[in-house]
Amino acid sequence: MYKIIGNDGKTYGPATADTLRGWIAQGRVDNRTAVLPEGAAEWTFLGLLPEFAREFSSPPPAIAPPRVAPAAARGTNGFATAGFVCGLLSWACCGCCPFNLPGLVFSIIALVQINGQVEKQQGWGLALAGLLLSAASLVLSCGLGLLQFATAPAHVAWHVGAV
Repeated sequence: MYKIIGNDGKTYGPATADTLRGWIAQGRVDNRTAVLPEGAAEWTFLGLLPEFAREFSSPPPAIAPPRVAPAAARGTNGFATAGFVCGLLSWACCGCCPFNLPGLVFSIIALVQINGQVEKQQGWGLALAGLLLSAASLVLSCGLGLLQFATAPAHVAWHVGAV
């Protein structure tokens, strides 16, 4: 035999277990309804009593398989592209300058970024090509400058203020 406290705050019972099962089926009580089993000293919740556990257990919710999102496309590193373009421009125009230094800087930054990532970006080959083109252009322009100075020092004009 059981006593319960209804939603209206009134005490009902004594009621049998079959009566409580009928009330559960009708929705008059739920697992949070206060109940005092016969012979018990304290009130508890109806859902905590083992004899009513079946009435409140519901099948576990269906769990859908996790959706695996496709890996985000990792584009080409922007610094690699810039380094390659500067390397090409250092050979194509302006007598090797001023594109060789930015080409070196951009290519080095791109290689550091690409090698430091867990999921590699594309552009390692572009960065390497830009680095080689820019470095060769810089060496050539410095070499030609030194050659010009060594072969014709008279053509070098030093514009220094009057002393």
